[in-house]
This record gives sequence, structure tokens and C-alpha cells, in this order.
Amino acid sequence: MRNSSTFTPGNQRKDGWNGVSRVLALALLATAGTTSQASEWSTTNVQLLHGDGYELGDNSMAIMTLEHANGWKYGDNFFFVDVSNPTAKGTGYYAEFSPRLSLGKITGKAMKFGIVKDVLLSGTQEMGEDLRATLLGVGLALDLPKFAFADFNLYYRESTRDWLANQTDGGAQITIDWLLPFSVGTQKMAFEGFADYAWGEKGGSAPKADNLVAGPRLLIDAGNWFGAPGAVQIGVEYQIWRNKFGVKGFDEDIPQVMIKWTM
Repeated sequence: MRNSSTFTPGNQRKDGWNGVSRVLALALLATAGTTSQASEWSTTNVQLLHGDGYELGDNSMAIMTLEHANGWKYGDNFFFVDVSNPTAKGTGYYAEFSPRLSLGKITGKAMKFGIVKDVLLSGTQEMGEDLRATLLGVGLALDLPKFAFADFNLYYRESTRDWLANQTDGGAQITIDWLLPFSVGTQKMAFEGFADYAWGEKGGSAPKADNLVAGPRLLIDAGNWFGAPGAVQIGVEYQIWRNKFGVKGFDEDIPQVMIKWTM
């Protein structure tokens, strides 16, 4: 659930900054490790977002995100960490690590059919305050006209610890993400984002409702204005939640101003 606002019922954890520092350290080590090896490609960016009108947690919130993705000999990896309210009281964090193994690369056989250009074994580990979830499944890399990338992942999902229930039955999740660069006249732009739909996590003392979170973004390449195309993008991410955190009836539609710096 990328760029998800982090909220913990009750008091914020007193060791919040320790948790943030541990996750940031993990992110930096993962980034350094992958870039020092034979990556086929690698990209890292920092995002700053701000929005108002959140249904759960603080009404107004700033979020800082460190995001990294790379491709290597047998697959690809994606990692991000969100730090909410980084300069204010009540700092929280949320992170995901999503490695995938390419069946095409491992077997040396083409896995292309229709709009699918590769089939992958996919996984995700979600890590947040009072949240741990493990997802395992299959991913499809799609070949769509004009898209830089588009992915579809279907997971088995199991929350090992969350604030809704100590024990939760396994469920499922669909995750899609995409990047569509385009131009309006001489202005370079991008339509990108993600969507997660999770369902079936019943059981425990407070069963989760099926939930959807999505973050479509419309970005302008501001770096192109001063001779650094792709370095700085500005725009809006529209955060959509239905049954936020699995709490039935808690919905959000939050426009967030966004600045994205790609290193």
C-alpha cells in the first residue's frame, strides 16, 4: 500500500523514531547492496506529499517517502518507506519490500502471451506500526502501448499482527502499478500510480472488511525546465481509500500535493 498514511489507534509508540531509523537504515543498506551488484537498472527517489482531510489519524499530514526499484539477472525488487509527520509530533512509519523472480529469466524460455511479456513469482512484506503482513503469489509484467511499465500481481495475504485482530484468516490481494509518460506540447508529463485491493481476511476478534487503496498521480517534469529532465517532478497524488485499514465505512478521497526528486 504505497504512500499509505500511517495511523495507530491510541497513543503513538514512544520509540517511533527508533522504528523509523531502523527502517531507513534497512532501506539504505538494501539500496547500497543492490547498486553495488550487477543490476540491470536501478532508480531511487524521494517524495514529499501533503494533504488535508484524512478520515483516520491527523486531519492534516505530511509524508516523506524513500522509494527504490532495481532489476537484476533473475528478477526485480521494489522497496519504499513512508514517514508520516517527519517534523511534527506523532511521527509514524510504514514500509514494503517486494521482490519478484522472473520465470522467463530463470528458465531462459519466453513467457510471452497476449499482452503479458513475463511471468514472475512475487512477494511482499508489509511493515508498519502494529502491522505485519506477508504476501506471496504470481506477477505478470504487461506490455502495453506507450507504458514504461505496467504490472499485475495476485497474492495470498496473511496478516501476522495487526491492530484489528490478533489472529486473522488468510485472504488475497490484487496489486497493480503503472507508469505512462506523455507530452503536452513541449511539456513532459507522467501518469503513474498503484492500486491494492485486499479481501477475505476474516476471523479474529474484529474481522477486516474488504478494502481498496489507490494512488494515481499526475506529474509534470519540472526538471526539464532547467536542463535536468526527470530529476524533479511536481504534481498531485489522489489518495483513494475504501474501508481504510479494513475498517468498514471509513473512506477517504484526499488530493495530495507532491514533489518527487529522482536521484
